[in-house]
Amino acid sequence: MHAGKKFTFWQTIKWSKKYIFIFLIINTIPVVIYQIYEFEWLKIPWQPISVVGIAVAFYLGFKNNSSYERVWEARKIWGGIVNTSRTFTIMTRDFITTEFATTKVSDQELRQIHITIVHRHVAWLKALTYQMRETRPWEHHDEKNDAFRRMAGVHSADNHFEKLKPYLSVKDYEYIMSKGNKASHLLSLQSKAFLDLKLKGQIEDFRHMELANVLSDLYSFQGRSERIKNFPFPRQYASINYFFITIFLLLLPFGMLNVFAGLEENYLIWLAIPFTTIVSWVFHTMEMVGEYSENPFEGLYNDVPITQIATSIEIDIREMLEETDLPEPIKPIGDFELLF
Repeated sequence: MHAGKKFTFWQTIKWSKKYIFIFLIINTIPVVIYQIYEFEWLKIPWQPISVVGIAVAFYLGFKNNSSYERVWEARKIWGGIVNTSRTFTIMTRDFITTEFATTKVSDQELRQIHITIVHRHVAWLKALTYQMRETRPWEHHDEKNDAFRRMAGVHSADNHFEKLKPYLSVKDYEYIMSKGNKASHLLSLQSKAFLDLKLKGQIEDFRHMELANVLSDLYSFQGRSERIKNFPFPRQYASINYFFITIFLLLLPFGMLNVFAGLEENYLIWLAIPFTTIVSWVFHTMEMVGEYSENPFEGLYNDVPITQIATSIEIDIREMLEETDLPEPIKPIGDFELLF
């Protein structure tokens, strides 16, 4: 996610410069052939091309709106995780007491129980973050994007889960590493821990039900995140949009020939090249924005910054337990001021 006020014009040009050069080459060829070899038939009336352009614009708007909805839903889910994590922490701290306990424990032991549960929650946040960054076939994979992910530290790797060790007991760590969906089983461990505390009288029935409801909310947030991650923007819509854009951009220079060939000065025909390139760049950049917004957890420019959110949650909830050995807040990186 871009953390500045806006992308600058030159940053946008830098992001799309590869395609600008491609458009310059493609749009120059018809003009050169027309002007040098006098192939008059290359001129295509603008009206049919404009009809295609209108259809493409409507379809492009639909796709970009749908992509934006996926990003915004993902952000709302993680906003819910922020609030629920705070609630979970204060309920853990204030609901788990020795008030109704059959066997009393010291204040230090009670504090350690609170820390164990909250640290397990931090491990869940991190595990969910790592799982959301696992690659899917429909996400963007090439040498440049994969190198970008490694630079930002959001690439997919099994050894990321080793970072959970400081937050879990040896038994808990070995248990979740034997499972496929590690985040899901961390919540399962929380439920088992709450049941054990209930049987010991350290959580009375009503408080136990309230904590179980919070776990249910966390499962819901995880499931909604997994739905966005594991179900792509429907491929039929993405594919057709790409085909329509391609057809329009290939027809565009021939329609521009017809427009500029009608001018009085013959040399003005060369203006068809820059104007066609500008129109091509506008349409294609809108397509790229939509395409790179389809997958808000893939670790690229338009991601929801789940690593930053998870770290800020960790700092917040551990401070509620008066802990001081806290991680540093995540700062924007690079010239694009990106948060992940």
